[in-house]
Order: sequence, then structure tokens, then C-alpha cells
Amino acid sequence: MEPALRTGYAEKKMMQGAPARLLALICAFTLGAVFADAKKKKKGDEEPVTQTLEVIPDPPPVITAETRRLAFHVTPLSTKGLLSQQTRDAVKALMRQARGSQVVKVRAFVAGSADLRRVPSIVAELFSEKRQPLPVVSVIQVGALPLVGAQVVLEATTVVNKEVNPFGLAWISGQGQTDADPLANVMPLAETAYANLLKAVTAVGSEPADVLRVTCFHSNLESAREAPALAFRYFPKAVFHQVQTQRAPHRAVAECEAVARLRKPTAPPYELVNPDTLRKSPAYSQIAAVSSPKVIFTGTQMEFGFRDEDARLAFQRMERLLAGAGSSLKHVAFSSVYPLSPSLAEQVRRIRFDFFDPARPPASTLLVFEGLPAMEAGFALEVVAVPQ
Repeated sequence: MEPALRTGYAEKKMMQGAPARLLALICAFTLGAVFADAKKKKKGDEEPVTQTLEVIPDPPPVITAETRRLAFHVTPLSTKGLLSQQTRDAVKALMRQARGSQVVKVRAFVAGSADLRRVPSIVAELFSEKRQPLPVVSVIQVGALPLVGAQVVLEATTVVNKEVNPFGLAWISGQGQTDADPLANVMPLAETAYANLLKAVTAVGSEPADVLRVTCFHSNLESAREAPALAFRYFPKAVFHQVQTQRAPHRAVAECEAVARLRKPTAPPYELVNPDTLRKSPAYSQIAAVSSPKVIFTGTQMEFGFRDEDARLAFQRMERLLAGAGSSLKHVAFSSVYPLSPSLAEQVRRIRFDFFDPARPPASTLLVFEGLPAMEAGFALEVVAVPQ
């Protein structure tokens, strides 16, 4: 083929291949842009993945624990921050005191007007963060705490690793004295309350050093400043704390309840004791000496409303709760009742033996308090029971 013809043929072939090469270049450019964009997104432009926060469970309404391994604690008072921060600090202090032992019951006394419902939520949150079992929690509003600015104190029960109460425990009813004058000095009343506690302790064969916890309810903390020192003279190994029940009480009162270690066995599963040295009452027993291997702690059941049928509903809910734990209101060793007025206290006294065994009334503390977590509540009830 002649050179001129060969040149024309080559040019013709190049012209025929141009569209294909152009298409290839366009595809390569497009794919490169796609890969670059994907790489760019991979480095930080991707949409964030939606995270689901873990739901914090509510504290359980009831817990069963081993009687022989129970120990008792009270958290220190603090004025740092408001209720939420003080509750967090108190829970952390309790965890340090417990040293890894399971906390089974927390009773929180809150002063001030903050939302009491925060306390169980904070307790549940902190225990969940530590992956520890949640305790039963009850919350009661009081008139004041011993330290100005303090808003919460936690009273707790834990289960330790070894048996520390080989014969069981005695729950002692509130031993109280009153004066019609709401401004009366509390200390003479407190001295009588401590003396009666000592009579109860000796009546079950225990000694002052066996008292593990003393909780005192006063109408006026200003006149009760010497009460802690006096309590430690009576019961040197007890954890102690005191609260003012109401901001403006209608009478002066000093009432103290206690838990003591038994030194000798009692009739199983528990024995209700009313010694001759203490005033007998048809409404409650002075001492519940519990030798049952296990006890049941509950949170509070509240009355919503102020009628007798509302009060009965609170007791009926407690009955169902205990039935689920293998017990009943007929097997309650100790009851704590927190009415918000004298008339509501009388209501409880009037209807409680529709549910408790009148022949064997539990040991009990019943005092008028400042408030409860629900605005419409009239009283709250919590118990220590034994399995059937």
C-alpha cells in the first residue's frame, strides 16, 4: 500500500476510535469522583448512628434477705448542692460503707420542698451504673435534719458475707414520750425513750452493745442536740441518726426505735414480746424477736385519698405484694406507718386490724410526718415480714 493511502487509513481508524476513548475517559472520571466521595464520607461525613439510652429500672417493691447476715448503716449529712447532688453523694458514701455487700433496703428521710421522687431514680441509676442489684427504697419527707442545709439522710440495710447475727434480730417498736406543749424541751422525753429501749433490749436477753441501729424521731432538733451523745452512752456500738418529724409539730415528741442482735434463740419463726417493764398496748407489740432464716423487706404502699376504702386499698396492695414473696400481713413482724395528720393516724389505727392479726399485733412505729412522694397521699406503710 502506498504511503499516502496508509496515512489516510490510520487517520480514519483514529477518528473511528475517538468516541470509544472519550467514553472510557468519562467513565473513569465519574468512577473516580464516586470513589473519592465515598472515601470522604468514610472519613467523617457519614450520618451518626442513633443511640438508644438504657432504661433505668425502678427499685424492686420487695426483697428477701438472710436474717443472720444483716448489717446496718447511716450515711453522713452534707450541705453540698441540692437534693440531687446530696442524694448522689449519700449513695456513694453508702457504697463505700457497704464494701461490696449487697444493699437490700434504703430508707431516705428528705428535708425541704424538693421533688422526693428523684431519690429512688438516683439510687437506681447509681446502682445500675455499678451493676449492683437494686435495693428496696422508701422515701419520707421530714421537717428538718440535724445539719442546716442538709436535705437527705439514707438509712440502709446490707447483707454481709458472714453470719453476724447467729440467733437472729429483734426489731423494737418506737419507744416514745410526748408533751402537749409543742415547744417543750425534747431531751427529758428522749432520756425516757432511751431508758425504755434499754428495757426492751434486756427483755429479750440482749445487751446494750448488741444494739445495731437506733433511729430517733423528734419534734424539735434544736432542743435535741445532746441526744446523739446520750444515745451512744446507752448503746455504744449502734449507728444512730435523728430527724425532726414535722416543720410545725402539734405536740412535743421523742420516739426512738431500734434493731438489736439476739443472744439466744427464740420461738421460730418469730416471737412477739411484751415485757412487764414496758407499757402493754392492744394495738402493737413492743418487740419482734425474729429467728427466721430470712426476712422480707418492702417499700412503701401509699394511700391515695383520705377515705377508709382508700386506706384499705393500701393494705390490700401490701397483702398482694407479700403474697408474691411467700408471706402475708398476718406474718408481719414490724410495721412502719407514716400518716400526714393525726386524723389519718387514727384512720390507720381504726382499720389496720382488718388485715393484721389482732391476737399477735406486729411491733410498730406510727408517727405523723411532713410529707410523702405523692401529693395526694394520706399515709404510707412498709413492713418487715417473715416467710410463711
